[in-house]
Amino acid sequence: MALHRMHPRALGRFDAFLVGATVPLFLGAWITDYMYWSSHQVEWSNFASWLLAGALVFCGVALLCAVIDLVRAGVRGGGALVYTMVLLATWIVGFIDALIHARDAWAVMPSGLMLSCIVALLACVATWIGFSHLRAGEMA
Repeated sequence: MALHRMHPRALGRFDAFLVGATVPLFLGAWITDYMYWSSHQVEWSNFASWLLAGALVFCGVALLCAVIDLVRAGVRGGGALVYTMVLLATWIVGFIDALIHARDAWAVMPSGLMLSCIVALLACVATWIGFSHLRAGEMA
């Protein structure tokens, strides 16, 4: 049975795992930042820092896979270009958020909370764009 794709290459299993793993990690960082903002318990800020570090690893490898797919797709990769740009924006904002979280725990708020919210939304958008290229009935 031949699978027809809308774009030169949809997400593969490995790419889908990587992009899908960024969402709960970035969302977890956002939630722990909110917990720190509401409770002032410094450990929540440490949790957010670790979640951001893990999310940046997964997002970085997913970005590398997206760039390779973009190069292979060439001119025909319009959807791949948007997906790659959103992943790049996610990684950059996540990296800036990680730098904010590297400061003293009391200096993290409120910019850490806002950046975590933005990067979590960007991760959701990147995942949605990546998975929207799959047709019904196809496996990632």
